[in-house]
Amino acid sequence: MALETLPAILGVDATYYMTKDVGAAVAFYDVLLGMSPTAHAPGMFAEYTLGDDASFGLYQSGSFYPGGTIMFRVADVAAFVAAARDAGLTCFGDGKIEDTPSCYMAFGTDPDGNQFMVHKKK
Repeated sequence: MALETLPAILGVDATYYMTKDVGAAVAFYDVLLGMSPTAHAPGMFAEYTLGDDASFGLYQSGSFYPGGTIMFRVADVAAFVAAARDAGLTCFGDGKIEDTPSCYMAFGTDPDGNQFMVHKKK
């Protein structure tokens, strides 16, 4: 597999923690960070834009695991997932693209079981 076969990763959009209860997590991080989320879909996610324009977020997931994940910014999530499949990567499972109020994303898993996302803000 040649490195140039996939579209370029453009940067990191956000660092997220998965949570069992986004409402409780938001109540904690509002105090810890001294701010309210800049994007919030109750029961789904919350994202805080920090002073350096980086984002920290919380994502409520039924498949909770402690720890964070990374979102790699791409120009087109569906095109990236398709190109990954064409390159022989199976990391995106069924290839489902999530369409949220603020972004498109696809969840992937690396060979060690670490999750990541490819992501595009709307």
